[in-house]
Amino acid sequence: MTFGQESFVNLIHETMDEILKRLTDLQLLIESQGINQKEVLNMVEASKYLELSVSHLYKLTSAGTIPYYKPNGKKLYFKRTELDAWLLRNRSASKDEIEREAADYLLKKGRVRL
Repeated sequence: MTFGQESFVNLIHETMDEILKRLTDLQLLIESQGINQKEVLNMVEASKYLELSVSHLYKLTSAGTIPYYKPNGKKLYFKRTELDAWLLRNRSASKDEIEREAADYLLKKGRVRL
């Protein structure tokens, strides 16, 4: 094989590698969009949606800290809206919100007058 042919073959391999990488990225994007459109998720889909390992999600279900459904007594399913609510629990207030609440409290108790 001549140098020109070898360069051409290397270029083809590099191009194929780039195409395969882009296809993989597209596949992951399509899968994630499918999960976002489904109302009920299975264990694997829920773990991807929550960005948790399957084993950690199992621990959360066995501890009763995350809502789930077990219709046939074997497979676990999750409602996406309930997972969203679970993710958004225990909100931490911002510093401004805390200061505003403290000022409101003091005004209501009559300790501070404007």
